[in-house]
Amino acid sequence: MQSDVIRPYRAMAHNNRWANHRLLTACAALSHTELVATRFSFFPSLSATLNHILIIDRLYVDAMEGGQLGPAAYADPEPYKTVTALQAAQTEIDLRLIAVVDALGADGLDRIVELYREDHVQRERMDRVLLHLFQHQVHHRGQAHAMLSGTSVAPPQLDEFFMAEEAPLRAAEFIELGWTEDRVWPDDSRGGS
Repeated sequence: MQSDVIRPYRAMAHNNRWANHRLLTACAALSHTELVATRFSFFPSLSATLNHILIIDRLYVDAMEGGQLGPAAYADPEPYKTVTALQAAQTEIDLRLIAVVDALGADGLDRIVELYREDHVQRERMDRVLLHLFQHQVHHRGQAHAMLSGTSVAPPQLDEFFMAEEAPLRAAEFIELGWTEDRVWPDDSRGGS
């Protein structure tokens, strides 16, 4: 069993994957015109926002894996032009993030991560890097959610977490993702299934 100190990070990594799955599944129903249409937000379109989430995920996950990708992550600010391609790439990086968290021991949260910047290497503790990345993801998914509300596709609910009693409400999506409740929140003796 993994240390309890890792449990919330594991749950956040899985919640990130689940929220991206919900959001990108909804976006897959958009026309290309709606995907790239200019909208009011930090980035000018749903496509730009979704690509930004992916790019930053790649930068941070690579660093947490010991890589040196750094600014090269920004080489193409919008590498994926279709939701199908973006979904595949986001799934891959989401699974890498889950693997990083799954590999952590209790002392892994103290490990120093080297983030390669334009002019220096930033050194931060793993727990701070993870929390920073989770916050970034939530922030920009919220913007994409708001932009989606101005399209022909209803935005999915993204403000849920893994409440034990609500397991039946996410059961179908967990099957799509190949998960069980125990995979996401192991050894939970407080209920749920």
